[in-house]
Amino acid sequence: MAAEEVLLKEEPDLVVVFGDTNSTLAGALAASKISIPVAHIEAGLRSYDRSMPEETNRVLTDQLSELLFAPTKIAVANLGREGIRKGVSKSGDVMVDSLETAKRMVLEDSKVLDKFDLEEKEYLAMTVHRASNTDSSESMRKIIGTIGRTGLRTVFPIHPRTRKVLEDAGMIGELPNNLTITEPLGYLDMLALMAHARSIVTDSGGIQKEAFILGVRCITLRQNTEWPETLIEGRNQLVGLDGIKIARALSLPPLKGVPRFHPFGKPGASGRIARAIGSWWERAH
Repeated sequence: MAAEEVLLKEEPDLVVVFGDTNSTLAGALAASKISIPVAHIEAGLRSYDRSMPEETNRVLTDQLSELLFAPTKIAVANLGREGIRKGVSKSGDVMVDSLETAKRMVLEDSKVLDKFDLEEKEYLAMTVHRASNTDSSESMRKIIGTIGRTGLRTVFPIHPRTRKVLEDAGMIGELPNNLTITEPLGYLDMLALMAHARSIVTDSGGIQKEAFILGVRCITLRQNTEWPETLIEGRNQLVGLDGIKIARALSLPPLKGVPRFHPFGKPGASGRIARAIGSWWERAH
């Protein structure tokens, strides 16, 4: 309702929405109901797991969009299987642009390794925020217990939801010695933490992709992913909450270098999207 108020006041010619959050779908719905065209950046992603709220947001937003900027070939194919072909273009991924810009800043400025007294490729970076993991204290005990048994130094920037689960379960004071909990980090520090890690343990979609681009092994605490491109060459492994699979993945050595191919495209997606919107504008007016 709040989005609709803004759109009625501003009367834009196009509403551009990103990703798969609740605000993504809200913007698309509000625009669609008052006949404003929608452009969806990061269209066509599918985990095929409807228990994920993000999956519903993706599917509905794509159905409402006139311009669909799919980051990869797989995303384009997903849309085609749903009968969505008009207005679809393979743009590449805008995260490649932001990541390349941020990497230069990180190399110059970040002091995150010094802050936590870390050695490159000698520690794990971990994030856990998805409700399917954090809503269960038993799930969190399993994850943290497995990390503890590895003995690997692990830095865990903690989501507020995750912290509350650990506090309510009385786990905060019982964490293994190799696990360091910290408040959420800013983007540049988080990027530096990931870039220099031995491996990354996460249930995030975006971090799977960032890890892939950075050339860092990713261990994903899920049974599925909306980024199947990251699974190639074993760079990302879906382990769910299986302690044996998690431990086996964590025992693997760091990856040697970045991937040989670029499923998310090379830098320039932002410019390609801007030019496509410009072309649409000229046709529409």
